[in-house]
Amino acid sequence: VQLQASGGGSVQAGGSPRLSCAASVSIAGMSVLGWYRQSPGKQRELVGIITSGGGSNYADSVKGRFTISRDNAKNTVYLQMNNLNAEDTGVYYCNVHPRPWQSYWGQGTLVTVSS
Repeated sequence: VQLQASGGGSVQAGGSPRLSCAASVSIAGMSVLGWYRQSPGKQRELVGIITSGGGSNYADSVKGRFTISRDNAKNTVYLQMNNLNAEDTGVYYCNVHPRPWQSYWGQGTLVTVSS
């Protein structure tokens, strides 16, 4: 499984970029798709997940600002980020679980928020 993340870059505070993660295989049967991020000097943390049924959960720090969605037809999972602030700066990674015991990571895409 290969995952290609895109959509990162330099963003002004308050901006609303959308990250994409395209998978090399079908994601339709994957129960959990997720986005993580690693900010400077911090450990990688969960941003949010989306289930096969469309349910989602988010870290408290992004709840109400970020939205994860999935397009099974395009084998792509998205992360819509709104009202960014400096603390959202980091490398964002997508993660998929084709089977419960399997975990694959994308290469990461850097988001830098400037004021």
